Amino acid sequence: MGRCRPRVLLCGLLLAAAVASGGRALPHLSDDVPFRVNWPGTELSLPTTGVLYREDNYILMTTADKERYKCVLPLTAGGAEEEEKDYRGPAPGELLEPLFKQSSCSYRIESYWTYEVCHGRHIRQYHEEKETGQKINIQEYYLGNMMMKTPLSEPDQEEKEKPKESAKEIPTKNIEGQMTPYYPVEMGNGTPCSLRQNLPRSSTVMYICHPEAKHEILSVAEVTTCEYEVVILTPLLCNHPKYRFRASPVNDIFCQSLPGSPLKPHNLEQLEKQQEMMKMPFRRAKEEETPSTKEEKFSSIHKPVAIGSHQLLTVGTTLISKLTDDQLIKEFLSGSYCFHGGVGWWKYEFCYGKYVHQYHEDKESGKTSVVVGTWNKEEHIEWSRKNAARTYYLKEDGTQTVRMVSHFYGNGDVCDLTDKPRQVTVKLKCKESDSPHAVTIYMLEPHSCQYILGVESPVICKILDTADEYGLLSVPS
Repeated sequence: MGRCRPRVLLCGLLLAAAVASGGRALPHLSDDVPFRVNWPGTELSLPTTGVLYREDNYILMTTADKERYKCVLPLTAGGAEEEEKDYRGPAPGELLEPLFKQSSCSYRIESYWTYEVCHGRHIRQYHEEKETGQKINIQEYYLGNMMMKTPLSEPDQEEKEKPKESAKEIPTKNIEGQMTPYYPVEMGNGTPCSLRQNLPRSSTVMYICHPEAKHEILSVAEVTTCEYEVVILTPLLCNHPKYRFRASPVNDIFCQSLPGSPLKPHNLEQLEKQQEMMKMPFRRAKEEETPSTKEEKFSSIHKPVAIGSHQLLTVGTTLISKLTDDQLIKEFLSGSYCFHGGVGWWKYEFCYGKYVHQYHEDKESGKTSVVVGTWNKEEHIEWSRKNAARTYYLKEDGTQTVRMVSHFYGNGDVCDLTDKPRQVTVKLKCKESDSPHAVTIYMLEPHSCQYILGVESPVICKILDTADEYGLLSVPS
């Protein structure tokens, strides 16, 4: 029998003195499959999602103190493989067919972009902006359109041609640290991409099983320039054993006491009490750890949004170091403290009053950097005479306050498509956050090599009202 992991209290308490009965042999356990023992008491309700359980898949356990328990075991690798082998139900494409026939759409709203996935038709990212007294301005890109063939025909054909296909041949993606099987649908013929000689944008839509989902968009990522991956959570795939949702990499064992035995082994309770006592001297030190110490340990933060028992991750938010507000504002406005952000292939660096850079880091080729724009105060003032450097919103009391300031950065690297220097309008906007030291950065390209960079942070909230007629900011008095 293989060794159990040290943190699993099953070792030494039950397994060492276990007696298999009920006509079942004790299954093989090893370090490769982690287990956790649960003691549900008199009421036991087996999970209906995640790892599979059957009431008849149990063993009777006896401790060294003659305490007896009935332990229901999970159907681990062997059981799952057996179920996959016996599966004769619909192929994954057939399970998804209702989603495509309904012509339904899923949406994901981020700080700037809204993503629209109309299943089997198209993927679109767009932003609506309305200035006072003007029409709504919509900026949009199609990240992929469905080809002439039906979206499920080709994968289904492959499924029929390879009925004995093993689980290893099904593609997987790392979702929050767990390799998760997915069903891919390719979508091409999107909006032409100026960074790739006007080749059309394309996307791979990855459908993964989640029993509590409602076809939500989990994530949208630009894996290479103008090529995207979109992950969709759907319950429709969960009826197929090869795509079934796995709630946790840890396999739970549920043990209920038999008549004459305590709800939990006596020795186990004593051990847990000893372990709790051993933790006591260290608990106060852990609780006294200051917020600044915790924040400086990490360079980025992803705020979770719950979808059932799953979590969606926001993207593009960076946690900046814990400085005092006055010091941070001074360093930001002097350009000595730069903001970094962005998701997917390109990342962005913004140094106030200095420059905007776009870069990509690769282990093999190193760092590729593009100067999107550089600061020149006179050029910005000239630009602000023709454009709105400040925008406002109306408070409930009837007064106006600055909502956003816009700055012009020109004279970037020469663009191959236009033979002109790149230029960018930086929009600085107040954004409240759970962390007062967070910044979100995003970029769009409404015209070839003419960009808009959005920068949102609680830090900006503190200085927006200092903006002069040209939108220039200063340290609050």
